Amino acid sequence: MSKILIADDEPSLRLLVKATLNANKSFELIEASDGNEALSKAQSNLPDLILLDVMMPGLSGFEVCERLKNDQKTKNIVIIMLTAKGQQSDRDWAISVGTDYFLTKPFSPIELFNLIEKILTKDNKETKK
Repeated sequence: MSKILIADDEPSLRLLVKATLNANKSFELIEASDGNEALSKAQSNLPDLILLDVMMPGLSGFEVCERLKNDQKTKNIVIIMLTAKGQQSDRDWAISVGTDYFLTKPFSPIELFNLIEKILTKDNKETKK
């Protein structure tokens, strides 16, 4: 069972993501409502994938991503950065700190689910080689 950390300060978005993922497949879901909690839960739970909001209290998603990607223990966790801002500068910054994927809000639940399935299926195939 794949572990996914949902890090967003909006409870409604966390609820939508949980409902989407639980309706389609069985994942172990972990929640965080701010950057510090996201960093702590990522380090202690070592999820397969993190859905990480850019704008959160405490540490921003950019800061969390950079710290995780610079840590030997967490550097291979796949990170999908979620943002309400779709500017190229945000995408560039996200890429510079190690984000693997970038998704602009609002997004369709199906789009998110398909991306997660693609990522986790790809990772499982590469692991089994």
